[in-house]
Amino acid sequence: MSPQPLNRLQIAWRAANDITDGMLVNLGLGMPVAVADYVRPEMDVFIQSENGVIGVGPAAPPDQVDSDLVDAGSRRVTLRPGGSFVDSSWSFAMIRGGHIDVAILGAFEVASNGDLANWDMRLPNKGPLIGGAMDLAACARSVWVLMEHVTRQGAPRLLNRCTLPLTALHCVTRVYTDLAVIDVTADGMLVREMIDGLSAQDLRDRTEAPLNFAPDCRTLTAPAIALPDEPR
Repeated sequence: MSPQPLNRLQIAWRAANDITDGMLVNLGLGMPVAVADYVRPEMDVFIQSENGVIGVGPAAPPDQVDSDLVDAGSRRVTLRPGGSFVDSSWSFAMIRGGHIDVAILGAFEVASNGDLANWDMRLPNKGPLIGGAMDLAACARSVWVLMEHVTRQGAPRLLNRCTLPLTALHCVTRVYTDLAVIDVTADGMLVREMIDGLSAQDLRDRTEAPLNFAPDCRTLTAPAIALPDEPR
């Protein structure tokens, strides 16, 4: 039986488990916004949204939806105790001032040296929507990427060099995929965890960038989390 990759919500769950007390975290659009739903409740963490919400909580249940309380992706969210609101200039001052501990972003490609490509002006009807990702990637103290390990055509996303326009240089510190958790180090990509049933060679076959494996490389596991029938 083929190894079972993680789904998008399980990847978000795994990343949420590396968030620690006292962090100020920004979540990018797409897969990363779901991380807010899985931050452990005992954690004293503030999630910052680019539209000026400081203290984003999990997605709002249907009976608590407030159409005025949304994150940067227009997802209806909740506000944690002690949360606050600021205008866009203050929000980006936090980002550009280096006050974000971790930016968790989606990506199309990551290079072995940590270069990030998470926008593509060639996508139809999208245009060059780099948004705030450039500021976050350049200024956050750490950048974690959530992505599927290969494209729908089976091509690797972890490359020797990115082929798409770059968002920022040498910025990615950790990558969470549906197959593995990988650190980007001065010596290249270091595999920390990979899913059960996947061999080192299997992972190398799906990755263009050279991979090293940590001596204590563990099995990547996540609880069963079903994907919704349709996007929220």
